[in-house]
Parts: sequence; structure tokens; C-alpha cells
Amino acid sequence: MSNGGEATGGEGGDSGLVDLLRRVAARDEAAFAALYRQTSAKLYGVVARILSKGDAGAEALQEAYVRIWEKAGDFDPAKGSPLAWMATIARNRALDEVRRVRPASLEDMPEGFEPAASPIDPLASRERSEALAALLDCLGRLDDEKRSAVLLAYYHGASREALAKRFGRPVPTIKTWLHRSLAQLRDCLAS
Repeated sequence: MSNGGEATGGEGGDSGLVDLLRRVAARDEAAFAALYRQTSAKLYGVVARILSKGDAGAEALQEAYVRIWEKAGDFDPAKGSPLAWMATIARNRALDEVRRVRPASLEDMPEGFEPAASPIDPLASRERSEALAALLDCLGRLDDEKRSAVLLAYYHGASREALAKRFGRPVPTIKTWLHRSLAQLRDCLAS
């Protein structure tokens, strides 16, 4: 059997994935990392078929793994394969995202609406690069936990409740971290 057999839930892979899901249900982080390594490419394929934008697909995949972490104890190997169970979670998360963000079609626009053409600005990419470098520098000045919290909240869309669980802190503490960290970033970027 090839290495791909395990990742796709082949004969040896199913029992391995079942074991990993049992360990994940017991909150084994190493098992969760192994589960992610073995299945993320397959689940990303499920999500990518539904969501065309890369960022939305990556975010939906991350949220699917959060759900897998939370619901691993619900998996029943008698009802189906572990990969099919996880793929269903990923598919449902991607469909939720499609339902949540309905792009406006041109037919829904008022009569006479003309989409603005994007002007070509050769300096824009340089300005974006400089702004990104400044932001990364300012993020680097935050302590590790607070930087992680800010990135998870504002880049990956994690809720305050999810952050509270992840960092083992009460929700009001997470709110304070985020508020103070954003103020620190704002001051840093203004200087």
C-alpha cells in the first residue's frame, strides 16, 4: 500500500484514523497534529470544490478541524469511515460559508451600474509590501500569546470563546488582550 492509502483512509488508514480520532476525543494534541497531517490535503480538496477563493477555503478548513477537535468523541466507526465523517464536516462548513456570503450578481445591481475598472498602479504593490512589513514588525513586538490571539481572532476569525478555550483564560481576559493588543498595534503603526 502506498503512503497515500493512509491519508485517504485505505484499509490500514481507517484503523489508524479511528485510533487518532479516539485520541483526539481524549484531547491528545499530538494525535490531532497527526490527524491533520494525514487528512488535510484530502479535506482541503473537499472544501476547495465548494469554495473557489483560497482564503475562504483555508478558513473553512481550519473551522472544520476545530469542529473535528470538538466532536471527535461523536465519531462512531460502526456508522462509516473516519475520513467520510471528517469530509462531511468539512463539506458542511464550506456550504455554510457559501450560504453566509452570497455574492451579489450583476443581475441584482441597479440599472446603469458599471463595475469600476481597477486602475493599474505600479506603486500600489510596493505600498502594500511596505504596509505589510510595518504590520509584521508591530506584530513581532507583541508577546507570543497575545500575537497568536490577535492573528487567530482577526486573520482566522476565531471567536473569543474559542480563544478562551485555546489559551485557558476567561473570555473577558481575551477581550482585554485583543483590545490592548489592537491599541498597541495602532500606536506602533502610527509611529
